[in-house]
Amino acid sequence: MGKTSSEDAKRILSNTSPEKAFWVNNGPILKNIIELAMAAKKLTPQQFAHHVSNAKNDFAKWAEDVIRDSELAKKLRHAKTREELADVVTNRLGQLRKLLK
Repeated sequence: MGKTSSEDAKRILSNTSPEKAFWVNNGPILKNIIELAMAAKKLTPQQFAHHVSNAKNDFAKWAEDVIRDSELAKKLRHAKTREELADVVTNRLGQLRKLLK
């Protein structure tokens, strides 16, 4: 795993194609990790539990497979609460935005 380049940061922050958007259970449709950061703070316990369990983490899978940010995905796999999810995504957003300055 190398360092994230500014080109990587641009790609990671950009919108996914509509068919690859993340559909939150009974919630918003997310096109990018900026929207994920905002949605993470508003997830209900039921929504969080629908997407994150001991057996799966849909947010980490989306970050890995669609956003193609393995660093974010790795950290998301360890997020066991909505607060941790929001913190991980918010911190990664900060790192990526610094790369674009």
